[in-house]
Parts: sequence; structure tokens; C-alpha cells
Amino acid sequence: MSATKKKNVAKMETSYVKQQEAAEISAGRKKKLLFRRLAAFFTLAAVVSFFMISTLVSQSAALEEKVEEKTRLDQELSDLKKKEVMLEEEIVKLNDDEYIAKLARKDYFLSDNNEIIFNLPEEETEKEKKKEKRPIDAILTLFFWFLYNI
Repeated sequence: MSATKKKNVAKMETSYVKQQEAAEISAGRKKKLLFRRLAAFFTLAAVVSFFMISTLVSQSAALEEKVEEKTRLDQELSDLKKKEVMLEEEIVKLNDDEYIAKLARKDYFLSDNNEIIFNLPEEETEKEKKKEKRPIDAILTLFFWFLYNI
């Protein structure tokens, strides 16, 4: 019951008490100012950290895309180099008259004098290859048509 009653104690009005009250008020202000500065600092640090982390994540995503693109382009480059080697070999072969004659007999069923052509069934993969037109085919057709009609 004594906790609920207010105590009537007179306050001392001495200079020492006034000094102590002023020191308590000053310490309270300093403590409040310290909390405000710390809150501002941690807020600023959180904002800077957020921007740094978001930049890091976006850069790592961009880097990952670039690595994937590089591997895809490396694969495409190796395929193109293989195709280039194959086409260079075909160019060398097409400079040979015997190969051209053999190719004309095989693909265009052209024949020499007194030669009979027998058409044998081809495998499915060869038929698919035959369906793919090469740019040189048109040139060869015209060339052999010209030679045959001379």
C-alpha cells in the first residue's frame, strides 16, 4: 500500500542539486543525440550496403550472361571453322576435272558416250543430303549442260 501513496518530500534548492539536475539533463541530451547519430549512421550504412549489393548482383548476372554468350559463340566458331575446312577441301576437289565428272555422273546422271546409268536406291540420310541444294550445284549443272551440248 505504501507504493500507491505519493511521498511528500521537499525538494532542496541548493546549487549542488541544481548542478546535478543540469548534469542529468545534459547527459540525457547527449545520450539522445548519440542515439540519433547512430541511427542516422546505420541508416546511411544500410542504404549504401543495399546499393552495393544490388550492383554486385546485377553485375554478376550480366557476367553470367556474357559467359554463356561466349561459350555459345565459341561453339559456333568451332562449327564454322569445321565448315570452312570442309568447304576448302571441296574447292580443291572442284578444281579437279575427274572429280567434277564423277560428281556430275553421280548427282546429275550425266554419262559419257556409250555409258549406261543404273539408278540404285539410296539410304535415307543420303536422300536428305541430296535435298539440300549447294550453291555450286547450279554452276555445275550449267557447266555440264554446256559441255554436253557442245
